[in-house]
Amino acid sequence: FVVLEVLWVSVCLVHSDSSVVVQKEAQFGVSYLDTVTSHNQTIYSFNHTVSRNKTEGVRVSVELLSETTKSPILFVIRQKQAVLSFQVPLILRGLYQRKYQYTQVGRTLCQPPTLVASETQFFYVDVSTLSSTSVHYQLRVSRVESFTLQTDKKFSFNATPSQPQFFKYVFPDGVDTVIVKVNSEKNFPCSVMSIQDIQCPVYDLDNNVAFIGMYQTMTKKGAVTVQRKDFPSNSFYVVVVVKTEDEACGGPLKFYPLLPDELLDAGNRSKTLDVVVSPAINSEVYVMGMLFCLGIFLSFYVLTFLVACIENKRSTNYIIIIIIIIISLSVADNGSTMSSEPVTDSLASAEGTYGYMERSMDTVGRCRQESLSSVEEDDYDTLADIDSDKNIVRTKKYLCVSDLARKDKRVLNKKYQIYFWNISTIAVFYALPVIQLVITYQTVVNVTGNQDICYYNFLCAHPLGALSSFNNILSNLGYVMLGLLFLLIVLQRDILHNRALMRNDITALECGIPKHFGLFYAMGTALMMEGLLSACYHVCPNYTNFQFDTSFMYMIAGLCMLKLYQKRHPDINASAYTAYACLAAVIFFSVLGVVFGKGNTAFWIVFSVIHILATLLLSTQLYYMGRWKLDSGILRRMLYVIYTDCVRQCSGPMYIDRMVLLVMGNIVNWSLAAYGLIKRPNDFASYLLAIAICNLLLYFAFYIIMKLRSGERIRCLALVCILFTAVVWGFALFFFFQGLSTWQKTPAESREHNRDCILLSFFDDHDIWHFLSSIAMFGSFLVLLTMDDDLDTVQRDKIYVF
Repeated sequence: FVVLEVLWVSVCLVHSDSSVVVQKEAQFGVSYLDTVTSHNQTIYSFNHTVSRNKTEGVRVSVELLSETTKSPILFVIRQKQAVLSFQVPLILRGLYQRKYQYTQVGRTLCQPPTLVASETQFFYVDVSTLSSTSVHYQLRVSRVESFTLQTDKKFSFNATPSQPQFFKYVFPDGVDTVIVKVNSEKNFPCSVMSIQDIQCPVYDLDNNVAFIGMYQTMTKKGAVTVQRKDFPSNSFYVVVVVKTEDEACGGPLKFYPLLPDELLDAGNRSKTLDVVVSPAINSEVYVMGMLFCLGIFLSFYVLTFLVACIENKRSTNYIIIIIIIIISLSVADNGSTMSSEPVTDSLASAEGTYGYMERSMDTVGRCRQESLSSVEEDDYDTLADIDSDKNIVRTKKYLCVSDLARKDKRVLNKKYQIYFWNISTIAVFYALPVIQLVITYQTVVNVTGNQDICYYNFLCAHPLGALSSFNNILSNLGYVMLGLLFLLIVLQRDILHNRALMRNDITALECGIPKHFGLFYAMGTALMMEGLLSACYHVCPNYTNFQFDTSFMYMIAGLCMLKLYQKRHPDINASAYTAYACLAAVIFFSVLGVVFGKGNTAFWIVFSVIHILATLLLSTQLYYMGRWKLDSGILRRMLYVIYTDCVRQCSGPMYIDRMVLLVMGNIVNWSLAAYGLIKRPNDFASYLLAIAICNLLLYFAFYIIMKLRSGERIRCLALVCILFTAVVWGFALFFFFQGLSTWQKTPAESREHNRDCILLSFFDDHDIWHFLSSIAMFGSFLVLLTMDDDLDTVQRDKIYVF
């Protein structure tokens, strides 16, 4: 009775609506031209054989033939384990809820796995509408050839927003990771590539493709690395959807509709694409890549150890020579009294000095007492001797290091050690939130599957565990290892120097460039932090965390310039607090430039003015050795100097060398400021870093030239370091400018620059930049450390300041 009652209710409903249901046995590959109204409904019945070992795709294509219709046609496809429905014309929404209408729709049916070897399955296509007038349509159901993708075999297809495509891939035996590459000849229309598990329904429209799986926008290139462990069925779908608009890929923004519900014409948005699935690298390549990375940088430890052994052997020979000379002099002293000049001359010849005339032992003793006297940090004890007044000393035409090395060494050591402790504190407080943030980024990428969050080189991004691009992180190991090695070298020199001071060695007390190692420790720490933060940045490189990769680059450049200046000006170098405050201002402007600098004329004007003013102020500080004041009378004093030196008498600059350096520096900085104001480069962070590097190179070149001009020489070890570092920097910059990705553009545009791995099938161009730049920075630090070793036996009043 219950069954009869249900049938009776159904018949009553059908008759009450005056609707007729017609079921037709349909065939694959046949086009059905038909009409539908609110009074009739058509059901097309299809059957096909499903095999467990072979997957066959089925595609339903529909076209609306009536020009105008008030009500759409509804198509409902009922399968064994899924239901797919869509309407024609299909309405898809774009940015700002703009609506686009499509009269041709094509959808591929999902193929759920079957447990039996082979079975016949039925599916039905129900066609209905609420239109009171007849609506003409065309229906065609066909089998999809090459629905299952083959490894390393390219397959071409067409797609539109209303006719998406997806294909199946099954992991072959022995392959755990594959890389899916989709390419197109045209940039636009913008597309989306998605990797989804084998399930129903398949999300293959612009408004739902991001619901599950991994997905990324693309123009010409798209690549996703897929691991077997993420798909229990050992297979997945490759879904390609053409978007209704191109803004997501950097395309132009279309006009706004006049009416909120206005339907816009989508135009021709067909796109031809190629898809190929290739096996990714295996575990052996991972091991080889890690061993290669470790081997390169451990070799520097071995090389340093060998050089140290050679130097120690040479030092032992020198010690033997000195002992023999001392014994011979003591024997000769029993017979006659000798002056100190032959002793010093013998020592100078034994230790490879330039033949400078040494001061008498009385003078050495007096200078030593002066150097050990209690002197305040910011001023000197007032003495009757006019040479002790710093305002007079620093205005001498020719300054020597002894003139600017009068402060107590213990006070200066504490002053420069603050650089190391401050940067260590900065590193801790900077690194902890950075690590927390990038872990969150990586988690979001893994959970949401949104591959547009991070700007990888997807054609050479090798995952390991939760990390999406392990190779880009591993290649930063060099910064850490070489930074640690540099700290060990500095520590060894520091210990030897302190031992010499404890022995009251006259050479250590009165000869050579004053040894202050605080800045060297800070440089090594900064290099290690650059590696750590660069690795954090490459966990998920994007627009919001770029400063992780650049902050310590600014610090390294600034510390190197400070160290160069400190060598000849130990008493008047900037304090750690001032230096780090200036570097913080640079990083602040870097952030402002990236956020607000693009196309902002006001920002570039303000930055250029500040850049030029800062250059002028620093030039004045360097020229007058800090003996000037920035106060209300500065303009009056400037006018007076111009009047007396340029108007009343045309006299040249008193300090010609300094003037040459500062004029060249101003020309370079003013040119860079003009370039930024005119061109307004998109990558403001790199532009700011280029300013710092140009100033560092200019000052370093000036230092080398003045060193040679002053009659000094560069030892073999330092010369080898200079040549080696210059060559490595050249190769490093070549790989840096390859530009495999850029967060200044959209993710889809960034992927156009992606390229395959070029080293061991594991490292790309940017990884090689990491290798070479870390080696080049280490070499640059060694140059700064060893460049003035030739002056270790020269009295400081014979070493010129420049």
